[in-house]
Amino acid sequence: MEKTDEQLVENYLEGDENSFNEIVNRYLKLIYNFAYRLVGNQKEAEDISQEIFLKVWKNLKKFNAKKSFRTWIFSIAKNTCIDHLRKRKDVPMSAFDNDDGGNVIEDTLVDEELKPDEIFALSQNKLNVEKIMEILTIVQKEVIVLKYMNEMSLSEVAEVMKIPIDTAKSHHRRALQKMRKSIINAPKLSK
Repeated sequence: MEKTDEQLVENYLEGDENSFNEIVNRYLKLIYNFAYRLVGNQKEAEDISQEIFLKVWKNLKKFNAKKSFRTWIFSIAKNTCIDHLRKRKDVPMSAFDNDDGGNVIEDTLVDEELKPDEIFALSQNKLNVEKIMEILTIVQKEVIVLKYMNEMSLSEVAEVMKIPIDTAKSHHRRALQKMRKSIINAPKLSK
């Protein structure tokens, strides 16, 4: 029977070095993909992934076994990616964003019925998804990547991002609106 993440952490803290290797093997691809989706650069994503696992290793004793290891490691990943993006000069920060993560312009848009499966079905290959993801804010990318690529619930996404569930839902809705609009307005992306 496969050990849970929490059992692996406990075993590692009790001296089983292989348990940490198993954690790394279990999460390496997920963490790398998450970092790559947020920063959009393979080399940077590799460096960030390495930094994330170093932080996990250093802070493993602080992990609360009563909580989900998955949300804990993705919280570290999110914070590390955001720190990296803040240091970059090419990431635009919108003057319309407000303190609770909303955007004055986007908040006034009409809410259309959103169908996530339709969005991903219309953009069938990796290149199209990457082009569509470029239009999202960093926070919106985080929500989409955590929800759809890491298969987290919106409550888990909110926990990882340390935001209220309603704010996570709002970012999710806005991201889907942008993606849907991009697909509808750019026929070349949906082919």
